[in-house]
Amino acid sequence: MDTKEILKKVRKIEIKTRRLSDHIFGGEYHSSFKGRGMTFSEVRQYQFGDDVRSIDWNVTARYNEPYVKVFEEERELTMLLMVDVSGSESFGTSTQFKKDTVTEIAATLAFSATQNNDKVGLILFSDAIELYIPPKKGKSHVLRIIRELIEFKPKSKQTNISEALKFLSSVTKKRAIVFMLSDFMDDEYEKTLKIAGKKHDVTGIRVYDKHDEEIPNLGMVPVLDSETGSLQLINTASKRTRTNYKANAIRLLEYYSNTFKRSGAGTINTRVGESYVKKLLGYFKHKGR
Repeated sequence: MDTKEILKKVRKIEIKTRRLSDHIFGGEYHSSFKGRGMTFSEVRQYQFGDDVRSIDWNVTARYNEPYVKVFEEERELTMLLMVDVSGSESFGTSTQFKKDTVTEIAATLAFSATQNNDKVGLILFSDAIELYIPPKKGKSHVLRIIRELIEFKPKSKQTNISEALKFLSSVTKKRAIVFMLSDFMDDEYEKTLKIAGKKHDVTGIRVYDKHDEEIPNLGMVPVLDSETGSLQLINTASKRTRTNYKANAIRLLEYYSNTFKRSGAGTINTRVGESYVKKLLGYFKHKGR
């Protein structure tokens, strides 16, 4: 893809996602994460209607009556987009590849943050960290992020979510709003997610294709593993083959859902070809309550 074509594609994504972030996500995004970037200010006596989660139990025990912590909202938040660029993202049987949907969602989130004058950073990962762009403000910075999402060519096609989370914990000292965009075809990342979840506000956005979950009966077909590069003949007419394929997909989905829940992190699931707008908006509204 030449520079002119890349710029044209960046502009197209900017127009589409900027409109979404301006009219829909700006306010919802801010109200959802308001209070996530907070600095401790003082304690005061508990008043009727105060959130019990803000009770300072040490001070309460000392004075034998309830006291609550008072926080001040930080003027700016930091958003980090963690994007899976492994081989399985270049798969799609509907109108577009998974990576195209991921790029649109990431761009929408980035513009929503910019609208609130927040910083945005990017981590592209496979089974290693492929690219890190430190958080910064501004439209030109967001356009650079979109350009990288479109044209970046990863060195590896494998996936290691745990390694990506380790990098997040080491590189980001300040609390951040973290969106991890992936198909989550990986496991063994619970320990590192729990560590990241204690420090940051983490949301997993699972972007999947309908054929990630089950394969149709097409007889004997050659199947290329996009992460290992191996080509195999698969008998999709075999009920056992289709059952095993679906069982593995369910296992990975359950691992993702349960692991994020246990780590205090949020989840969004969106299929390629369906409206991710409703999914994001619904999530933000629920989170903001």
